[in-house]
Amino acid sequence: MMVFSEQNEQSAAQGAEPEQTPAPLRVFGHLLSFIFHPLFIPAYITAFLLYLHPFAFAGENEWYKTLKLASVMVSTTLFPAFTVFLLKQLGFAGSIHLKEKKDRIIPIVASMIFYFWIFYVSKNRPDNPPELVQMLCAVFVSSIIALTANNFIKISLHTIAMGVLAGFFIHLAWNSEIPMGMPLSIALLIAGAVGTARFAVSDHTVKEIVWGYATGLASMLIAVVAL
Repeated sequence: MMVFSEQNEQSAAQGAEPEQTPAPLRVFGHLLSFIFHPLFIPAYITAFLLYLHPFAFAGENEWYKTLKLASVMVSTTLFPAFTVFLLKQLGFAGSIHLKEKKDRIIPIVASMIFYFWIFYVSKNRPDNPPELVQMLCAVFVSSIIALTANNFIKISLHTIAMGVLAGFFIHLAWNSEIPMGMPLSIALLIAGAVGTARFAVSDHTVKEIVWGYATGLASMLIAVVAL
């Protein structure tokens, strides 16, 4: 009984194991984790600024917007994803899911370089609104904190991205002259749902998930203050 009790406590501390989560919830959790994968979040925010925000890129044509979105996606989605794939093929990573802390070091460092490049280029282009530059800066800063935190805990990369997402829309709602209640509500709902999904279908602890949120929010705050 003592061993069984200790195993239950350990399992509870680490988060719900996939076998303990009903199959439909596992499927939904994995789907949610994929749709809102950290590599997609900068592109989603950029797309919002390009196509939904009424003033961020007002007056720009569709070709310009397509190129802008593509440039962000190449640096924040395509290059980091290709790095992980290449590491897996070469045997430097045990899984593309980066389940071990050691598997995350090279991908985070590589992503840091890509994130800095797109931030630096965007910062030096006068046609980019400050919101885009701040978001890209936050993504870069979050990669630095994630690499540091990885030495101590397997911080949730998903909730880091969710922290950036939530922090971006909080900042936007706080400083915008137009109503941003609906986008903010949707962003907070997504952030909460993804954190819940990661707890249900991954081996992350509550601590690792909460620290992820805190890292993302702090990164956005640093970007806003610095810029």
